[in-house]
Amino acid sequence: MSTFVQKPAEVEKKWILIDAEGLVVGRLATIIAMHLRGKHKATYTPHVDDGDNVIVINAEKVVFTGKKYADKKYYWHTGYPGGIKERTARQIIEGRFPERVLEKAVERMIPRGPLGRRQMKNLRVYPGTNHPHEAQQPVVLDVAKLNAKNTRSA
Repeated sequence: MSTFVQKPAEVEKKWILIDAEGLVVGRLATIIAMHLRGKHKATYTPHVDDGDNVIVINAEKVVFTGKKYADKKYYWHTGYPGGIKERTARQIIEGRFPERVLEKAVERMIPRGPLGRRQMKNLRVYPGTNHPHEAQQPVVLDVAKLNAKNTRSA
């Protein structure tokens, strides 16, 4: 028995469409990260980009559990002394680019480095219901049906 190693030329990428309306951010991000890396496939090879292309719509309608919507903070540094900045999840979702919350959650679950940056390019997140990838005929993945905890109960 020898270990199976997939070559980049043998990779078959699919297109997956996920509707993020009412889904919990962290749980959705783990599913997206798994599909971007290709860990859901039997042909998974750690050093090859064999993940799928993922399209996420309705990213502005994701939810948080507990008090994270008001309390969770996102930090960044400007590069100047004392230049630490912060925003809450609420400010970002109600702001101009609400899809960044989901993008950041997925980005932090992907390994850092050249392969991780290539895999992140296979993620497309849109705040509304429209997306320009109808020609790729994406397969719909219903994340809400995978586990009852993926949606927030009132």
